[in-house]
Amino acid sequence: MSKVALEGMQFYAYHGYYEEERLIGGQFVVDVYIDTNFVIAAQTDDLSGTVNYETVYFICRMEMKRPSKLIEHVAQRIHNKLSSVFTKASGVVVRISKLNPPLGGPVSRSFVEVGGSGGGGSKGGGGFDMGGDDDDFGGFLGSLDDLDMW
Repeated sequence: MSKVALEGMQFYAYHGYYEEERLIGGQFVVDVYIDTNFVIAAQTDDLSGTVNYETVYFICRMEMKRPSKLIEHVAQRIHNKLSSVFTKASGVVVRISKLNPPLGGPVSRSFVEVGGSGGGGSKGGGGFDMGGDDDDFGGFLGSLDDLDMW
């Protein structure tokens, strides 16, 4: 199996859980990896036998223009669209990085990744319970305070 990829597609977009993030916007980087068989294209020099980069970029650009609270949601939309357009692909992976996420300290990026071989995607249910009440995240923030990090 062969792979076609576009890495480092840069977009200024309006994604974020907090309203301010959706108003101000931020820098995002999208990477796409598509497992496909392009033997015919490699032998014939014919674009119809492979993945068209312009189509991949266009799909990413259009989905990045749609504001969302979660980049997980954006990544899944891109994954779904690419999978429906490139039906001969045996796997699609989409990674979205949020540069300099507003976390109260220096963080170069956060990212989510959706997909894999066989075109599988995120099945949801990524939330977790840290126990305790919601006010202190089950003592999690209290324990960080004890480390004198904040």
